[in-house]
Amino acid sequence: MTELSRRLDTRDAVVVGLGAMLGAGVFASFAPAARAAGGWLPVALALAAVVAYCNATSSARLAAIYPQSGGTYVYGRERLGPFWGYLAGWTFVVGKTASCAAMALTFAAYAAPGYERPAGVAAVLALTALNYFGVQRSVQASRVIVAIVLIVLAAVVVTAATGPHAPNLGLGGEVHPLGILQAAGLLFFAFAGYARIATLGEEVRDPARTIPRAIAIALAIVLVVYALVAFAVLAALGPAGLAGTTAPLAEAAPAWLDPAVRAGAAVAALGALLALILGVSRTGFAMARDGFFPRALTAVHPRHGVPHRAELAVGLLVAVLVATVDLRGAIGFSSFGVLLYYAVANASAFTLPDRSKVVPVAGLAGCLLLAATLPWHSSLAGLVVVLAGVAWYMYSVRR
Repeated sequence: MTELSRRLDTRDAVVVGLGAMLGAGVFASFAPAARAAGGWLPVALALAAVVAYCNATSSARLAAIYPQSGGTYVYGRERLGPFWGYLAGWTFVVGKTASCAAMALTFAAYAAPGYERPAGVAAVLALTALNYFGVQRSVQASRVIVAIVLIVLAAVVVTAATGPHAPNLGLGGEVHPLGILQAAGLLFFAFAGYARIATLGEEVRDPARTIPRAIAIALAIVLVVYALVAFAVLAALGPAGLAGTTAPLAEAAPAWLDPAVRAGAAVAALGALLALILGVSRTGFAMARDGFFPRALTAVHPRHGVPHRAELAVGLLVAVLVATVDLRGAIGFSSFGVLLYYAVANASAFTLPDRSKVVPVAGLAGCLLLAATLPWHSSLAGLVVVLAGVAWYMYSVRR
């Protein structure tokens, strides 16, 4: 059996997207972005949002035509050729596998300081088991996680924006275009969850309508939430204070709210990890069907209707990374891979007939620009991995 069951409606797909986007990134990405952009952080957030909108629009158009598991791996293969589809799938799987490990370590840092690795491994194995028993249970867990995170963020926004130190935003200052671009690239890491909706193309009902609608709704909600959070933490801390903290939302909130914020960060990391494992396993499943990964990963559980071997493989790989590798610097590497993934999506959307070319062109240019302005070590590591993927593709084609 290699076909998945269509069990998800629009609300379920929106929850999956929110669970992926409202992850640990919102609790951690504003501080390094403020160090790069200073008081121009809202401009960087707007730039990241524009690129995310272009990517989401291109992905939604393509998902309506190709409602299959795999997302841009499928779109690139069908619109540009097998190599470009493979490249998108490779960058997604590799980059998001590193993101899984980073989310697991983030959760453990908040929930079990001093025991990050064993706690992170336990979280990965538990969520892999949850995914194994069906996507509906994963959606139910994501629904609870999203509700908790939204409540925590709302409390932070209200208390930070109305506290005694507000509303001194300190916006503006000296303009550093490169700093704004770097900040946008870092903030994009927190937006890049809507791809998880497209990777579930074979598990949603009426995908031609459900996927574009779910992507638009999830992205709109996240844009509003991120904008409110950004202005709230700037009001509470100012650009310099925001740049100097490692836990901006906890610092911006009053002391009595600190435990709830830290618990919310841990829960958010779990939600992101759950959605990441879900998305990576589906892309790996699609690539295995085409022969780029072992055929054994194409198996679908006869009862639960999920690609259980692909899920187990992803979970075990992430667990090994969490136990052996320090991936706290993986955000830049992951962003590089994800930006290339969406560059292929925009290039694929450009080939669609009777469509405006402005959005895919803007999205493609934005992805390449943000990828090029990331820290050099992230770009270098990303290029090495891309070349390794190209070598594997050539070997697979010859075989």
